[in-house]
Amino acid sequence: MAVLTALRRRVRSHTLGVAAAITAVGYALVMNAFEGFVPLFPSIGEPTVRLLSNVIVVINAATLTALLAGVYYIRQRRIERHRAAMVTAVALELGFLVLYLWKVGGGGELYIQASGLFRTAYLLILAVHLICSALSVPLVIYAVLLGLTRTPTELADTAHARTGRVAVGVWSVSLALGIVTSAMLRIAGSELETVGAIVLV
Repeated sequence: MAVLTALRRRVRSHTLGVAAAITAVGYALVMNAFEGFVPLFPSIGEPTVRLLSNVIVVINAATLTALLAGVYYIRQRRIERHRAAMVTAVALELGFLVLYLWKVGGGGELYIQASGLFRTAYLLILAVHLICSALSVPLVIYAVLLGLTRTPTELADTAHARTGRVAVGVWSVSLALGIVTSAMLRIAGSELETVGAIVLV
C-alpha cells in the first residue's frame, strides 16, 4: 500500500513526464512489432492472425461502448461511473495492445486485396485511423493519469476536462474507423504479410 501511495504521489508530481514516457514505450513496442528488431512474441500462423483480428474488432467495439458510456456519465455528473467506464476502456485497450502486438510481431499484418475506388477509400480511412490512433495515445494517457491521481475537486484546476474532451473525440474516431477498416478487409479479402515483409513508411 505504501508503495502504491508513493507511486501515485510520484505520478501526480510528474504527470506530463510519466505520460510522455509511457507514450514513448508504446510507440517503441508498436514499431518493434512491425520491424521485428526484438522478437517478443511466439510465431503464429495465418489462422491465428485472423482469429486475433476478429477478437481485436470485438475489443475495439467494447472499448468504444465504454468510452461513450463514460462521456454520458460525466455529462450526468456521475463521477464514479464515469471513472469506472474510462478505466474499463483503458483496460480493454491494454488488452487490444497485447493482442495487436502479438498478431503483428508473431504473425504479420493483413493487407487488402481490392483495387480501384474501394482500395483508395480503404487506404484513406486507414490513414485517418492510424493518425488518430497515434494522436490519441498521449492525450488518453495524460487524461487518465490526471484522473487517477487527483480527486474530482482537484481535477477542476487541471487540464483533465479539456484534454479528456479532445482525447475522447480522437480516440472515438480511431476506434470507429478501425472497425470500419476491418469490415472492409472482410468484404474485399486480405492477404498476410509477415514482419520481415512489412515496411513502416
